Amino acid sequence: MPETVTITDNRTGESAEIPIENGGISMNEIQKVIRGTWVVDPSFGGTASTESAITDLDGLNGILRYRGYPIEQLAEHSTFLEVCYLLLFGELPNQEQTDVWVHDVTFHTFIHENMRKRFMEGFHHDAHPMGMLMSAIAALSTFYPEAKDVFDPHNRYKQINRLISKGPTLAAMAYRASIGMPFVYPDNKLTYTENFLAMMWKIAEPTYRPDPVLAKALDVLLILHADHEQNCSTTTMRVVGSSHADPFSSAAAATAALYGPRHGGANEAVIHMLEDIGSYENIEPFVESVKNGEGRLMGFGHRVYKAYDPRARIVKEQADKVFEVTGKSPLLDIALKLEEIALNDEYFKSRNLYPNVDFYTGLIYQAMGFPMDMFTVLFTIGRMPGWLAHWQELLEQEQRISRPRQIYTGVGVRDYVPLADR
Repeated sequence: MPETVTITDNRTGESAEIPIENGGISMNEIQKVIRGTWVVDPSFGGTASTESAITDLDGLNGILRYRGYPIEQLAEHSTFLEVCYLLLFGELPNQEQTDVWVHDVTFHTFIHENMRKRFMEGFHHDAHPMGMLMSAIAALSTFYPEAKDVFDPHNRYKQINRLISKGPTLAAMAYRASIGMPFVYPDNKLTYTENFLAMMWKIAEPTYRPDPVLAKALDVLLILHADHEQNCSTTTMRVVGSSHADPFSSAAAATAALYGPRHGGANEAVIHMLEDIGSYENIEPFVESVKNGEGRLMGFGHRVYKAYDPRARIVKEQADKVFEVTGKSPLLDIALKLEEIALNDEYFKSRNLYPNVDFYTGLIYQAMGFPMDMFTVLFTIGRMPGWLAHWQELLEQEQRISRPRQIYTGVGVRDYVPLADR
């Protein structure tokens, strides 16, 4: 028997039985009963703004799947570029498709010289890398004006490819510009993450080969960040994209959303928290202060997960491998003890405060040498394929331009008063 809900407007007595489909009910059907009345849902916490076939997120049970594939399997067996293809095109690529895709991404890594010489050099010497990256992504739309033809599949593929391939180049360029180091050109003999690490850290070596353990760890972290359903930045991508803006402009808007500390700054906040705790003996007093409402336990709990974030377990495994290469972070013991306490304390368990993906990522990035103002930049590189997959999906769905309604709470009608009489 189909599942339904019955909506009744007690003002008119009119009612309707509305089917529940895929866990949701249609606002169009509700509006037939309660005409001219809007559902108030600040932050859209109970509103499904779209239907999507990309990411399946079950927060109650701690499940995350890309196109049906469990995140655990993809992190163990796949690569970031393969996951990009999966998100964008719906299936894992065969060997021929993989070869073409990897080739196309690899050989679009270079950027126009004017971007480097005139655009990047125009920023102030201490500009934040994320602000530079956001601006550079937007600027790409002026280098590729054909990107505005969003309904040509071949053209769309080229722009998607450019954003995924040039993202690490722009990110490394922004970092090196922020510290006064010369730009390093891409090395197309390297893998995606090796190339990025080389552009970040190369000094004067004829060739630079990053440690394979670190390159693999970064690849896994990018997979974990590749998509996460309708988060703030992805929703921004879809809202801007619904106006049929080109993908560079839409991605710049999504990057701006991620730049906000409430979205992309969580792993940096974890590092600050661990540094503030400072030593092992300060952990329990800190935990008590959190329980007394005097502080926050950063990196625990999540807007949608009410169980252990499945990505957090994978990140913890990668942390162990990274620290074998880099040496153990002095903050690791504090982090491990905090996790142990939180997982066994009824106060945190009753509030579903389990470690999330951000709890260990900052420690990994820091151990690999990334400064904290690059953490959100790394997040941007990882999330780009998810943004683009949603942008492409909404175009294929022929989604109407986003236009939420509001409940007006301002002053009622009044007449204009001349300036002399006010």
